[in-house]
Amino acid sequence: MSALENRLDQLRTRLCQADFLANRGLSNEVGLYIFAYPPRDEMAVRAFVKRLRGEMTGEGSPCRVLAFDLYDILLDICRERRLLDKIAPMEKQKGRAFIQSQLERLAPPEAYIQHIARTPHAPGDAALITGVGRVYPYMRAHLILNNIQSILNDIPIVMFYPGAYSGQSLTLFEAFPDDHYYRAFNIV
Repeated sequence: MSALENRLDQLRTRLCQADFLANRGLSNEVGLYIFAYPPRDEMAVRAFVKRLRGEMTGEGSPCRVLAFDLYDILLDICRERRLLDKIAPMEKQKGRAFIQSQLERLAPPEAYIQHIARTPHAPGDAALITGVGRVYPYMRAHLILNNIQSILNDIPIVMFYPGAYSGQSLTLFEAFPDDHYYRAFNIV
């Protein structure tokens, strides 16, 4: 078993624990967790999350897993604003920097949070945030983490992060420093 497979198995076990699902043992902290992994393992992590969603949605499951892919959310926001088909021609005409500034303006962290808030949740559920690398540079992980606790404060949130988390700061793709973030815990 590889190191990644071992860590993913530990995560699966943790997701089934009653204390974890109840956010107990955190000294009144919000249940925000980071599962950092080497970017080269992105496809294996995606496959794991897909399998996990299938395993933890039916009857008899220890919890219900809610998965939110930030990239899919960005695409939904663009579709809702009828912009998706206009992005590529606009990028060709005005450049990548222009598109980035427009997407950051049209899809701020609050738009992602509002999209996530549409999905009902209940104590005993767990939220998984994916797509962090695919949505870069339009959205940064720490901005989602700073805002998500306002809507999902009663369930644990696990962000899958293709990079490194020191417990103090995030480094996307092990190359791009995000911002200092210290409120999340390494999950395994």
